Amino acid sequence: MARLLAETIARMNPASNPYANDARLQFVRSVPAPEDNPKDLARYLFILGQESVLAGESEQAVAALERLRKMVKDGEAKLDPSSARTVTELTALAYLRLGEQENCIEDHNIDRCLLPIRGSGVHSKPRGSRGAIRIYQELLAEDPGNLDYRWLLNLAYMTLGEHPEKVPPRFLIPAAAFEAERPMPRFRDVAPALGLDVFGLAGGSIVDDFDGDGLLDVVASSSGRTHQLRFFRNLGDGTFRDGTEEAGIIGMIGGLNIAHADYDNDGRLDILVLRGGWWGDAGRHPNSLLRNDGVGEDGHLHFTESAEQSRTLRLRPTQVGVWADYDNDGWLDLFVGNETTGRSSRHPAELFRNDGRGPDGQTTFTEVAAAVGIDVAVPIKGAAWGDIDNDGLMDLFISNNHGDNLLFHNRGPTAAGGWSFVEIGGPAGVREPKISFPTWFWDFDNDGDEDIFVSGYAGTLGDLASEYLGQPVDPTRYPKLYRNNGNLTFTDVAPKIGLDRVLVTMGANFGDIDNDGWLDFYASTGNTQMQTLMPNRLLRNDAGRRFEDVTASGGFGHLQKGHGIAFGDLDHDGDQDIYAVMGGSHSGDGFYNALFVNPGNGNHWLSLELQGVRSNRSAIGARLKLTVATAAGDRVLYRTVSSGGSFGSNTLRQEIGLGKATAIRSLEIRWPGSKEPQTVRGLRPDGFYRIRQGSEPEKLERPAFALGGGATATPRHHGG
Repeated sequence: MARLLAETIARMNPASNPYANDARLQFVRSVPAPEDNPKDLARYLFILGQESVLAGESEQAVAALERLRKMVKDGEAKLDPSSARTVTELTALAYLRLGEQENCIEDHNIDRCLLPIRGSGVHSKPRGSRGAIRIYQELLAEDPGNLDYRWLLNLAYMTLGEHPEKVPPRFLIPAAAFEAERPMPRFRDVAPALGLDVFGLAGGSIVDDFDGDGLLDVVASSSGRTHQLRFFRNLGDGTFRDGTEEAGIIGMIGGLNIAHADYDNDGRLDILVLRGGWWGDAGRHPNSLLRNDGVGEDGHLHFTESAEQSRTLRLRPTQVGVWADYDNDGWLDLFVGNETTGRSSRHPAELFRNDGRGPDGQTTFTEVAAAVGIDVAVPIKGAAWGDIDNDGLMDLFISNNHGDNLLFHNRGPTAAGGWSFVEIGGPAGVREPKISFPTWFWDFDNDGDEDIFVSGYAGTLGDLASEYLGQPVDPTRYPKLYRNNGNLTFTDVAPKIGLDRVLVTMGANFGDIDNDGWLDFYASTGNTQMQTLMPNRLLRNDAGRRFEDVTASGGFGHLQKGHGIAFGDLDHDGDQDIYAVMGGSHSGDGFYNALFVNPGNGNHWLSLELQGVRSNRSAIGARLKLTVATAAGDRVLYRTVSSGGSFGSNTLRQEIGLGKATAIRSLEIRWPGSKEPQTVRGLRPDGFYRIRQGSEPEKLERPAFALGGGATATPRHHGG
């Protein structure tokens, strides 16, 4: 696989890949500047400036673009008004990126690039932001109503500690607009102290226990063409060790997304690596299926590439794969959402049915998508499995980046011995947004029915500025939260409960950050354009009634491009921490990953590790009904075992907030494929338990520890 990946990258043509800007810039630099022809020189300087910005060579970009602007001013070159504006916008972006690189990257600290920018987040090297302010004021003088420019002007002033005082009043976005809707303790980024601040591009994240020691490890990918997949082993003393080389995955490069599950039921979590997304036919890259072989005699965890052996190896552009046992045979199946971007680049979705372990001991799959009724060829950006009608069969929701979203209802076995899915997205009322990205099933209102969240991807900086200014926004920019009506139909309740917000979301996931028993979510935002600097946002669920933006008070407002998000209790203190993979798509749009450690709260919790026996070993799809006692009477909480959203992979442990519960009455588990629920008693709040299907719970001793553990900052992981 490492050889195949290297060969695939070597064959890549930078001319046809708009994101391979380092290679494109190298080609531009190899061509001598046509100094004797002003028209050709102007074109050369524009291309040099543009590719320099996108490749991260911001100082060179500023020099080339300012020279071009001077040529126009002096009459040496002529540009039409549209081209002149493009050059000016690109120059402003070059200055803005220069400020980010000199401060947020080269002089990185945990407060840099967190909105609102304050204290140690303020830039110590001001030249980049000063240049950006000058150019954005020039642009606003010509187009004072442009909210994109206004947003970036306010950000530039903020990086210098001069917001709101020095922002021209007519262009000010008031400081109050950036404040949280509810106070909460601040989550601190401890990734630099732990060596988890991998520097890379858009990628995926996983938080779970891969070596079976009871501690949650971290896996991170980056879509950079030569960026290495990274495995970090939790040592249980507040520190992590990079175990990538010992794990045998050197050469596993790229990976816009990663997802995990125990596909062969051996009790060890395996890793799916998805590649080639966004790149069209240039993204015909192989996906990896890394089989977890466990800890060897050398004391290290080992993986084996098994995509070819398992018959899942394909060369298609994709970035989403989700696991579930759709036929309830006890073996996890895999849906892979490929990206069709036109008639000349058609890549149908694939559903790999798990055939179980054969006589040779190997677990293999058979592709059956069209055969079961899932014949889909659209640009799939997200997908999720969930049981929409509580019939014990997993249904499939598909997020389409350009058109109607799709909902496939699982009808079960057919009379002819096959299996049947029927698409019902129209009558179910879940077609929108027309441009969408990550999605998931969850029970946000704790009523026992699984609801659907699907985030939008069509918003702009101007739309975001309008929201912050309290101005009207095109409602097609908003996400959708589809409440399950219990009759195979859904109602969008997003505007009614505080999700009428501009969330240009690439990665996202959900968890319970304050252990109140209501599921919250973190949206990691941005798009492929480098100027799209918007805060990642944490939306807190207020008892199913409303979602509150606590981004600023919690310290979550990262301005860099956000991708894979994973929730998990990494320090065994009973509350969920968040690992976030940062970085964009262009080769110069990299950044450091973050680990936001939960400062804690006064609520109770319960942590459950479920193991299927007749059901799949990962227990994916298991439905939980937890009844707890409170001062106001009994309360019921519902959860489903999954890795959460479709871009980022939560731990499969069920880390459940209990609020002020005084006792646990009972737990009902409906295992996949089981007709009768298993009732579990004897659980107590604030404890860790392992529950095997059909067995009594086993209490686990897992002492808490402080993340950081006295560790000092480690060298940066530049280049992935």
